Amino acid sequence: MRISDLHWLAGALALAGCSGGQGDRETAAANTPSAPQNPGLAIECALAGGQTFTRDCTVEQSSAASGAILTVRHPDGGFRRLQVTQDGRGVATADGALPAQVGVAGDRQIEIRVGDDRYRLPATIGTP
Repeated sequence: MRISDLHWLAGALALAGCSGGQGDRETAAANTPSAPQNPGLAIECALAGGQTFTRDCTVEQSSAASGAILTVRHPDGGFRRLQVTQDGRGVATADGALPAQVGVAGDRQIEIRVGDDRYRLPATIGTP
C-alpha cells in the first residue's frame, strides 16, 4: 500500500483559506513558534503520548525549494514541520532529529507519529 499523495490535503487547505507560495520572509515567520496563529485546517491529534485524538491541532501548507512543507501547530504553541514526499511515504520530518512514522488510519487518512505525538491528516491512499 502506498500513500499516493497529499492532494486531498492541499485541496482542503485551499478550501480552509490557507495558501502556499508565500514569500520567504512570510514563510519563515509562519514556521516559528512565536508566529501569530493562522487558523489553518483543524486536524485530529494525540499529543505527549495521549491515547485520545482531539481536533485541537491545525495544519498549514507552505512552499519551499524542496517541495511542500506542512506546519502542524499544537494548541500550546508548539509545532512540527513535515515535508511532503514524492516517494510514496506521504511525509517525513522537515527538521528535528525524530523521524516521522506514517501509516494508514482510514479510507482517506494517514496517521503520522513523531516521538510521542500523533496526527491524522487527509490523504489519498493507493496501491503500488
